[in-house]
This record gives sequence, structure tokens and C-alpha cells, in this order.
Amino acid sequence: MAKYLMLKHYRGGRPSVNSVAMDQLTPDEWAAHVQYMRDMEERLITSGEMVSSDGLSIDGAWVRFDGEGRPPVVDGPFAETKDLIAGWMMVEVDSYERAVELASELSAAPWAGGTPLGEWLEVREVMSAPPADLG
Repeated sequence: MAKYLMLKHYRGGRPSVNSVAMDQLTPDEWAAHVQYMRDMEERLITSGEMVSSDGLSIDGAWVRFDGEGRPPVVDGPFAETKDLIAGWMMVEVDSYERAVELASELSAAPWAGGTPLGEWLEVREVMSAPPADLG
């Protein structure tokens, strides 16, 4: 079993099939979208494949260590759009193919007009050990 992270992006990635902006959704369309993701999460909990799932606010900051005894450096929120992650779902599945299948299902969440969003999701395996080819 391997863990895979499916990343949702607010913007900056490849355009969705249903490209209506989030702020243009009706309250019912937004509720249907969120309910779809909750239902999928519940199915994955039942199947034993769910590890973690959360949405993230659009605001954030960059933080780094600035030396012993010095306060952290904080800059932002100035994340580049390509780095603006809306949320994630982490699953533990038997294969990469299953992770891709689940990402496709998540991409089909309803959007404007009740049609599938068709958003691109970034799928990445969680490392269980450092890569063998380092150094």
C-alpha cells in the first residue's frame, strides 16, 4: 500500500473543463460541490483508503528560519498562483492506478450548472524513505 496526495488548486494550474469562477457559483452549486467531496470522503473512510482530507484558506505566508536566536522571517501572503493550493485528499491505496482513478472521481465534483468541474488535480506519492539515488 502506498499513500498518494491529491492536491486541489485555487488557480494557476491547468484550466478546468467547467471554468466558471468560484465566486460566480450559486449557494446551491457550492453546497453540491462540497457535499460531493464529503460523500467521496465518507466512501473512502468506509473502504479504508482515506488518510486525510482538508481544504485550505486562500491566505497564507512564507516562513523561514533566519538564524539561531533570531525571529522567523515571514513574508506574504504572496504565494505565486502556481503554488496556491486549495486543499488535499490523502489516500492509501494498492496502486498508482487506483490513486489516479480516485483523483478522476474527485475531479468530477459538480460545479456551475451541476456539471462536473473537470479540474486538474496534482497526484503525488508520499515518500516512505529518501530516494535511493541521492548523493
